[in-house]
Amino acid sequence: MSLVEGRDLHKIYSSDSLQVRAVDGLDLQIDEGEFLSIVGPSGSGKTTLLHLLGLLDQPTAGQVIVRGRDTSRLNGSDLTRIRRENIGFIFQEFNLLPVLNALENVELPLRYRAMKTAERQKRAMEALDTVGLSQRAGNRPSQLSGGEQQRVAIARALVAKPALVLADEPTGELDSENTCRIIELMRRLNEELHQTFAIVTHDLFVADYTNRKITLRDGKIVSDEWQEGRPLNCDLPFED
Repeated sequence: MSLVEGRDLHKIYSSDSLQVRAVDGLDLQIDEGEFLSIVGPSGSGKTTLLHLLGLLDQPTAGQVIVRGRDTSRLNGSDLTRIRRENIGFIFQEFNLLPVLNALENVELPLRYRAMKTAERQKRAMEALDTVGLSQRAGNRPSQLSGGEQQRVAIARALVAKPALVLADEPTGELDSENTCRIIELMRRLNEELHQTFAIVTHDLFVADYTNRKITLRDGKIVSDEWQEGRPLNCDLPFED
């Protein structure tokens, strides 16, 4: 059984007499343990597809199947629960709350669960340790570098232990050195924790290090290639 599947997905945005087919009859299956990238020119539908697969948006037509369950038949609260239990998100802008420190930002996804404060903090600290930032737990985003903020965002995506992590241009704001380190970190988490990563990127450097590369154009898949991801060579530790 696939982890998430899109069947004949359509997403149409309408404005007055104009219709934009952001996703146009797309079929896609992602299995557990994959490390894949989704590439294509601007306007090809990459982010829209990610939002559909992550249940952040609903398709105009078609189905999104998560662990064999047809989400088109679910109400809002059921969709929220499935998203919370199965999917983590990493965004280009980090989306960290500036008034919270790193630990509190990572804790956020757990606040909607029946979990005691001590357990939430323990899980959040473990996630920060996974990305090498436990020593920065008390720092606010303004006190962290761009690479560190992205690692906090990754820890936040991992803290609920989702089966699927969806990343939308996760290295778009980073320099080449930190880009390499972030991709190396995600691939290590994929290999060691068997978490599935789907990474939307315009950067072919990033896509070359994934094991599957899906190319979109005009809302359609024009190629779906399996590849042996290039070995990473990030010799230096993260900059702190």
